[in-house]
Amino acid sequence: MSKEHTYRIHTVWTGASQGSTSSYDAYSREYTINIEGKPPFLGSADPTFRGDAALYNPENLLVMSLSACHMLSYLALCARAAIRVISYSDEATGTMTQKDGKIRFTEVILRPKVTIEAGNDLEKARSLHDNAHHVCYIANSVNFPVLNEATVIEMNASEVNN
Repeated sequence: MSKEHTYRIHTVWTGASQGSTSSYDAYSREYTINIEGKPPFLGSADPTFRGDAALYNPENLLVMSLSACHMLSYLALCARAAIRVISYSDEATGTMTQKDGKIRFTEVILRPKVTIEAGNDLEKARSLHDNAHHVCYIANSVNFPVLNEATVIEMNASEVNN
């Protein structure tokens, strides 16, 4: 596998069709991101910054990226360790505030809830969250803490949907 990966996107400010940036209050924050071979992605600014609350914003995307990267890293590590994960969910939160004269993220807390198949190594499954954090590309790329408050339980696969 190559050590360098390039990701290309094309971002277009679609809000321009509603008028120019004649004033801070007057322009639309809507945009479309196009990625070859994928459906267009519609976004806006956070409502705090006069965006559309019905659309995803960059702050959502950052927290989503951290949550998804951790999950995918964790699932890969479990698969390699022969730990059978039968359910995974996360209630992640990100905090953004003024720090050092700039508005920035100060932390993201991931709260994965994982169920593994009964009879698997529960302690190993718990410890793999630390490993997943260290191999998550997105967490390795940010300059704020990404905390992990994972819960891992065992259950028979037949009990998961009950």
